[in-house]
Amino acid sequence: MKKISKMVGATMLCAGMMFSSAVCASGGDENNTFAEGAYKAKVMESIGHGKRVYFAGPLFNQAEKDFNLAMTKILEEHGYQVFLPQRDGIEAVKLEGKTEEEVVRMIFELDVREVRNADIVFMNLDGRVPDEGACVELGIAYGIGKRCYGIKTDARTAETMFELNPMISGCMIKIFRNFDGEKLKDELMQYLSENEL
Repeated sequence: MKKISKMVGATMLCAGMMFSSAVCASGGDENNTFAEGAYKAKVMESIGHGKRVYFAGPLFNQAEKDFNLAMTKILEEHGYQVFLPQRDGIEAVKLEGKTEEEVVRMIFELDVREVRNADIVFMNLDGRVPDEGACVELGIAYGIGKRCYGIKTDARTAETMFELNPMISGCMIKIFRNFDGEKLKDELMQYLSENEL
């Protein structure tokens, strides 16, 4: 367990460094926007309009998995090719007989490769705080210029000054928010019928 904690800590430190270099690279321009518009146009100019999506988020109980899968299906129905770790990641049978260190390395390398291969990271931000692994994936994606979007139905942080840590929301082109998950699905479908991510 200590090994995993150390690896997670080191990974989060790397993600933080990527955030810092990306912000420094922007030259601190006060007109730099992370909202839909100028930022999206800048990213699309550099990497194009590809439709490969890496879906990041918690996947540790059935409710989370069901919600992630429902969102993935909406994206796929609108022409996006989605890598969903809970569905498309390493099969459990391939992890049998491996050491903890080997399992960590296999999962880490696959997910980093898929983030790099994606055009878009689409992140489920639900939870008391967003999932730590998904935050690392977001940091990697933002640091290499991917288009980043979020979805949020969780009301636990709605009353705070910053609903999300600015280092997370600042990476996003757009965050779809609705405390009603079914309404959020409808809003996402409506948006995708009129816009590209």
